Amino acid sequence: MTALTNRYEFVFLFDIRNGNPNGDPDNGNMPRIDTDTEHGLVTDVALKRKIRNYVDLKHGGEPPHAIYMREKAILNATHGEAYAALGLKPESKKLPKDEAKAREITRWMCQNFYDIRTFGAVMTTDVNAGQVRGPVQLSFSETVDPILPQEITITRSSVTNEKDAAKERTMGRKYIVPYGLYRCHGFVSASLAGDATKGTGFSEEDLALLFEALTNMFEHDRSAARMEMNAQRLIVFRHDSALGNAPAQALFKRVAVARRDDVKVPRRFEDYDVAVDTANLPTGVEIRELF
Repeated sequence: MTALTNRYEFVFLFDIRNGNPNGDPDNGNMPRIDTDTEHGLVTDVALKRKIRNYVDLKHGGEPPHAIYMREKAILNATHGEAYAALGLKPESKKLPKDEAKAREITRWMCQNFYDIRTFGAVMTTDVNAGQVRGPVQLSFSETVDPILPQEITITRSSVTNEKDAAKERTMGRKYIVPYGLYRCHGFVSASLAGDATKGTGFSEEDLALLFEALTNMFEHDRSAARMEMNAQRLIVFRHDSALGNAPAQALFKRVAVARRDDVKVPRRFEDYDVAVDTANLPTGVEIRELF
């Protein structure tokens, strides 16, 4: 695979209608919200989980696209696979004293697991496989406008035990966001990607898979809480160098998202205007609208 040699940033827009994009377990699973601005939030971890799930679904968990942080994974056992593949014996909580062998173990993990190559990982458990910084980072996603989560009462028509058959039906609650358009910023560092000896080995092919996952992951994540959660736009800034040709924040300002003047309460993506300023781009920067 061709090693990544260019820096990238991107703006990812997605929305939800009558659902809960990212419940907060510390707040009764209410949709996450900035209490000062009342803007909705979705964590970077929530989006990374969906990216991992899409890659796993597409590639069936096979290297080099296996997923390290998967449900019910036993990380020490996964690290042990690297030692076994290289004919090495792990020592509790320590990497091999031979620096070359230690790097080889971490490199094996990067080569076989897509999410380690992409997001990095701290693998310093009892069976130590080292740690790497990932070239891809995502910001928290934030809604363009304030949201007002609503609490919906639901009933359960069945009971668990026969002794409860005559009792009144159980009442429950769920939270929804009537509508929210979320904006996420992404960063891709060529210097942290590099080749497998200096970085994680994140490649052009890996980047293409990342963008594919962002545009398709919600299609395979439908649930009662996220029935209408959809990717809407993916706008990518490509630099012609590894170090980059312009500050990321200056490029992000070129993507303006605003509610239409004639819309009082937004309830669909079409209630917003998305404008991408392509005039007088910094030398060495190009804009790609992938979705």
